[in-house]
Parts: sequence; C-alpha cells; structure tokens
Amino acid sequence: MRRRRRGGGRALAAGAALRCARLRWAPLGSAAGPALPAAAPGSGSGSSRRRRRRRRRRKSSTMAVEEEGLRVFQSVRIKIGEAKNLPTYPGPNKMRDCYCTVNLDQEEVFRTKIVEKSLCPFYGEDFYCEIPRTFRHLSFYIFDRDVFRRDSIIGKVAIQKEDLQKYHNRDTWFQLQHVDADSEVQGKVHLELRLSEVITDTGVVCHKLATRVLECQGLPIVNGQCDPYATVTLAGPSRSEAKKTKVKKKTNNPHFDEVFYFEVTRPSSYNKKSHFDIEDVDEVDKMEIRVDLWNASNLKFGDEFLGELRLPLKFLRQSSSYEAWYFLQPRDNGNKSLKPDDLGSLRLNVVYTEDHVFSSDYYSPLRDLLLKSADVEPVSASAAHILGEVCREKQEAAIPLVRLFLHYGRIVPFISAIANAEVKRTQDPNTIFRGNSLTSKCIDETMKLAGMHYLQVTLKPIIDEENLRQYVDRIFTVITKSGVSCPTVMCDIFFSLRESAAKRFQGDLDVRYTAVSSFIFLRFFAPAILSPNLFQLTPHHPDPQTSRTLTLISKTIQTLGSLSKSKSANFKESYMATFYDYFNEQKYADAVKNFLDLISSSGRRDHKSIEQPILLKEGTLKLTVKKVDGNSSCRFMIKRAQGRKRFGMKNFKKRWFRLTNHEFTYQKSKGDHPLCSIPIENILAVERLEEESFKMKNMFQVIQPERRVLYIQANNCVEAKDWIDILTKVSQCNKKRLTVYHPSAYLNGHWLCCKATADNTPGCTPCTGGLPANIQLDIDGDRETERIYSLFNLYMPKLEKMQEACGSKSVYDGPEEEEYSTFIIDDPKETYKTLKLIIEGVGTLEQEHAQYKRDKFKKTKYGSQEHPIGDKSFQTYIRQQSEISAHSI
Repeated sequence: MRRRRRGGGRALAAGAALRCARLRWAPLGSAAGPALPAAAPGSGSGSSRRRRRRRRRRKSSTMAVEEEGLRVFQSVRIKIGEAKNLPTYPGPNKMRDCYCTVNLDQEEVFRTKIVEKSLCPFYGEDFYCEIPRTFRHLSFYIFDRDVFRRDSIIGKVAIQKEDLQKYHNRDTWFQLQHVDADSEVQGKVHLELRLSEVITDTGVVCHKLATRVLECQGLPIVNGQCDPYATVTLAGPSRSEAKKTKVKKKTNNPHFDEVFYFEVTRPSSYNKKSHFDIEDVDEVDKMEIRVDLWNASNLKFGDEFLGELRLPLKFLRQSSSYEAWYFLQPRDNGNKSLKPDDLGSLRLNVVYTEDHVFSSDYYSPLRDLLLKSADVEPVSASAAHILGEVCREKQEAAIPLVRLFLHYGRIVPFISAIANAEVKRTQDPNTIFRGNSLTSKCIDETMKLAGMHYLQVTLKPIIDEENLRQYVDRIFTVITKSGVSCPTVMCDIFFSLRESAAKRFQGDLDVRYTAVSSFIFLRFFAPAILSPNLFQLTPHHPDPQTSRTLTLISKTIQTLGSLSKSKSANFKESYMATFYDYFNEQKYADAVKNFLDLISSSGRRDHKSIEQPILLKEGTLKLTVKKVDGNSSCRFMIKRAQGRKRFGMKNFKKRWFRLTNHEFTYQKSKGDHPLCSIPIENILAVERLEEESFKMKNMFQVIQPERRVLYIQANNCVEAKDWIDILTKVSQCNKKRLTVYHPSAYLNGHWLCCKATADNTPGCTPCTGGLPANIQLDIDGDRETERIYSLFNLYMPKLEKMQEACGSKSVYDGPEEEEYSTFIIDDPKETYKTLKLIIEGVGTLEQEHAQYKRDKFKKTKYGSQEHPIGDKSFQTYIRQQSEISAHSI
C-alpha cells in the first residue's frame, strides 16, 4: 500500500505513510476556523513539551493584560430567596430537609443553611464573590439531606453566562430542572484531525482519518476525584469503530497527546481524484467522529460520563486537516424529561458585573472631576451629586462614590458638603436625614465599609443570647459603652452632621443627637441586629423563631436610640409597649446621649492604637471567606504536613486556620490550642501552587524563612482567591518579601517547575504584584471610576435632559416644567459646566472601550483556547459586533 502526495508524485508504502503522519504534524487550518500551531513530537519528551506549553500559556496570559492595558473583573451578588412546591418525600413523613448550593459550572462555592421539614423552604441568604476564572453556567442545586446516604439532588437552575443580564437585579422564579449524569458537563477538549488518501501497490485507493487528542481542560471533579480518559469513535450508518486513550490519574486537565487512525472509505479502483470517490461521497457525509470523555471509576455503577463532542466528517472535504478547541457538550440520550413544574421552583435575584478596567491615566479627567466635588459651590453642581440625581436609585451611585472617596481620603469632606446642603433644605428637625437621599445612602455605605470591625467587636460576642429582656439590656450596654471603638472616619462624619444640624436648628437642643442617632442606631446597629448574617455576625439567616426575637430587639434598640418623646406610641403591638416600659427610665436616655456625644466629638484618638485582634469571619468547610477589613479570618482547609515524606494523601490533614493582623495559625479543630503559629512578618510570599505538584486543585503556598513552605488546599477557586488576597494584603509590607518563587513543589529531588535539583535554588517565576496598600479597605480606585463611568453612560439620556433643564432655568425665569422638577439644580450655569465635562469624559472613555472591542474582535480566533467552538457568549459577541459594524456602515 502506498500514499499518493496531493500534487502527484511517487507513492509511498502505507506503513511509511502512517509513520510519516505520526511524526509530522504541520500547522493546520481551514475555512471553518483558525489554525493553531501543533506541537512537534520529535522535539523532546512529552513532559518537556507540556512544561513548555504551560510556560507559554502563563507568559501569554500575563503579556496580554500588560499589552492591552486592560484588567477584567467578574463579580456576582446573589439573593437566594425561597423554593416552593418541591416534590414530596416518598415516605410517611413526606417532608424534606433541603439546602441550596451555588456553583460555578459544577464547582460549589456557597451553601445555604438546611431548612428542615419543609416543601417550601425559605433561605433568605445573600452571597457575594469575586469570580477568579472563566465559567459557562451559574448553577443552583437544591439538595435533600440524607443522614444515612449521600444527599440527593432534587433539581437545579442553570443560567448561562450570556443570559445573566436578562435577570439582572430582578426577583425571578426559576423552574427547577432534572439533573442526570448526561447533562452535567463542563470543560473543553483540544483536537486535531487529518484526512489522507492512501494508495496500495495494486493501485487501490482508500481514505485514512488520523485523530489526535491533545489535551482537555476544566473537566468536572466527580465524587472528589477525576481520572479521565477519552474514547474516539468513527460512526456511520452501517459501522462504528471505537478506540481509547490511557487513563490520566488525579487531574481534571489531562494531557493525552495520542493519535488514532481510522479507515474511512472502502478500497476502490485507483483514480486521480484528489478527494473522495464518487461512490463513497454519500457515506462519508453521513459519518461523524465522536469523542467521549469518561471518569474511570472503581464503583460498581461504572465509569461516569464527563462530556462528548460530535464532528461530521463532511467539513473535512473543504480542508483535509483541522485543529481547534471545543467545548464539551451534554449527551442526548433521547429520554423525555418531566414537566418543569414537577420539581418546584426557586426565587433568585442575581447581579452579575463584569468590569473592564483600563490603566489609571485613562480615568484621570473623570476621576479628578469627581474628587473635586466636595469643593464645588454649590455641591449640587458637582459631578458626584449629579450622579446621584440621574441614577434610578441613590444606592447605585452611593456604592462606587463612597469607595472612591474612601480610597483617596476625601470621604469626610464630601459627605460633610452634601449633608450640609441637605440640612439647609430640611424644614422640620424631626425629619432630618430620614429620607433615602444621597447623603443617607453614602453614610450607610461608609458605615458598612469602615464599621464592620466595630460591629464584630460590639455585637458578635452576645448574638446568641436568648432571654429577651436580658438580651436587650446587654446589647444596649455594649453599644453605649463602645464609643471608644467607633472608627475615626465615622466619628468625623458624625461630628460634621452634628454641627450642621445644630447650626440649622438652633432652637432644638436634641437635634444634635437625633441627626447622629438616625444613622448609628437606625441604619447601623438596628439592621445588624435584625439581619446578622448580612453583616457577617452569623453564617446564615436566622430561623423564624430567632428572627422574630431579633426583630423585637432591633425595634427596641432603635426606639431607645431615637430619644423619642412618646416612646410607647412607636410600637403597633400593645405587648411591645408594655415591654418597653421596663426601659423607659432616664438612665437609658442619658447613656444614649453620652454615647452620641463621644462618637460625634472632634479630636479623638486614632483608632489604630487598638491592637486587639478582631475576628472577622469563621465558618465550616466550603463556605466562602470574605475579607473586609484586614484583621482576622477563620476557616477549615487542608494543609500538607511539614517535615514528612512529600508524596501521599495521608500527609494532607484537615485543620482549622485562623488569620489575624498579628499571626497566621492553625489548630486541629476550632477552639483547640494552635499547632503552629506564623507571625505575619515571617510570611515572605503567598502564591498559587500548580496542580501537577500533588494532583490537587485550588492549592496555594505560604512561603516562610529558611525555605519552609506551607502547602494549603482551599475548598474552591473563590475561597482560594480570598485566602491568597487576605494573606498577601496583611504581609505585603514585610521588608523581606520575595520577588521570585517556584510555582510547583520540590519533589523527588528536584523542582517540578524548573527541574533545578538544589532545594535552595532561587525561584524561577516572578511573584505576583502587590495589592493596594490600604489593608483595611481594599479598594481599587480605577475599578470604582470605571463603574461610575458605566453609570453615567447608562443614564446618558438623563444627563442630556438635565442639561436641557439647566438651559431652561437659565433662560426662562418662570414656572419649572414638570419633566425637569425631579432634578436639584441650585446653580444652572455651574451645573451645566459640570455636565458638559462629564459628557465629554464619558464620551472619551466610550471611544476607548469601543476601540478596544474592535481590536479584540480582530485578534480573537474562534476555536482558540480562549474561545473554543461552542462558546455561546463569544457567538453573541460576534453577532453584536457585526450589528455595530453594519450600523456604522
């Protein structure tokens, strides 16, 4: 058997043809998709090729961010409301004990509490996280707890990434869908196909298909492990031929690099056609190559299906070779699914945000305009105040504005300016700061950011008390005695509010107290008592009985702090009025006034003098750690035992970790004596650890002096990112921080990353850059400015309408038109000037974003590793860009 070259020439023996195909894989391409350069198998061992490929990926991803000057941040905020009409349990009780999980694809990142004995469980839990990786689906699973067996899945809600904006910030009921192994698919596969004509010595021609399975990425982990292999099948109307790769142990990113050969057409008389014989065209068009991924399981139920890919051979008629990345797809097994309403529904509110942040100089004009807001006269003509006027909800504007002003140390002057303007517009001292104004929302957000530690140290130690009267008395006592712990930035704001209110209403002696109490009691302590889970005082939403108790306590504390004249009248329930009579004594009013005087006085000492470690967050396995203010965090994770042999799962132990602003410790379980304590100054670097080191995901390393390294595994990618960020923040000011590190472990006498044999060899990879210097408030000023730009761009019609209102008020000195009455415009000329600068700045940034999208559209290749074939979000992006281009033409 011989192989004929495409342009004619001497035929080769079939064996030589196959050997040639095995050794020479030239760069491939076709009209259907882009070509990727294939590896050259003759250039070294498989392991060295893999190392070079990983280095190229690491370098290219880093260089892409630097060259394009853009950072992309993904975040999601979820409110898990309730489920209803769940199917009954097939037993006498019929009730279920249900909980809900949040998953990025199939990786669990959050779990609610268990609601017992209910078919309509109410969760009422909030979850926020920064998403550190790409994903295709945001999924929610409802589980039924089983004491004796593995928890069973009732149903799921899976929202594709490109569909998240459809449900943005809206309470939505989703029908639960059935879950089966054939539909739980994630990951992608890298394939190369080549179709060749082979001619025998007798002049008979046939067609050979070479299928090369290079690698897979992001396969799901099934029951805590992933030992994948692939089967490659050539299927047709009357034939099916299957072949199988080797099993790759303990990895969900396997590198196969195996080639399989199939005889596509039947031998026929030799002719000089360069493609299929006429009699075989129909048969070839009906053939397909199918790649199935499986997890090799030791269970009696057999191997688990991970995903499949089906490719018809007819696309190879245009080009005989093709290479691309593909998303794995679920298997269509022909089963008819049950009606969606058979499983019940789940109420969710999802806010997904994707920020594309340029380098800092792009935002200078808009940022400078915003930061000058406190100095603008009147403040209603400032850019920050205008943002609050055009946004649909004041909260939208308050969140990025407060974070931006906090980052640049301008929060107190800004809030003082807008608060003073609001006080001047207030006619009744009893209504001061009671509305949902920009001032009140900004102070609320400031207290949430700067006062989280304050809440922890004040309320957390007593949050589990049960006796109602003692509970109220104790909470009131700890609050009124906590003035010395109130953060300085909050005290400065309260001092400004007090002075403005006293100056405006000189005849009311209590207004200096009510102006402050309306925030510290009504908007800070009372909400934290009412919903302690939202302020990280408890891990979950309280049960109905506890929630009712906390509601009564919150109302009592709120009334005590308001210094109301007729306090009993504040309660609709008569028994609450009777209950409150116990606290209707002058000593409680005096305690409130003394507390308010302390937290609103000027010249207080700096809160940094407090050296007490503060516990920010603790929880059980697989709960996301959210670091807010840089002092302490606790968590179960898995560590690798130090000083023992390097391989083996037995060396990894589950331990309770605790981080404060002084030390990083771990113990066997919560409350035990620490087994190890690492001073913060001894943390030289905190970096991710490559999966190949121990065949485990979500690992990172804490590097210490004298080449001591602590290898730690987190429960998921979100938790790993949070711990790395926290540890990096608290240790970034250490004088001996490393500049290079080893991304892999030292095993079997060498570093896996660079193959150096000496264990004291300096690192081979630069350490990641430092985080913002402000440990207490980790805020990215450029990211907040980008969010403000997005809001201005979203509400551009209102900005233009406000411009018209300024012109109308300047030219016509008559009754104001109704459509303009919603805007506060004290000085039309100054407001118009600011609006003009805002629109110009937003327009410039919009042009930069548009240019970046055009450049990205030109550079991006469909079928590349970043955008595999089957990427629906990229297909949507292509369609949008095509529409934009057509509109421009």
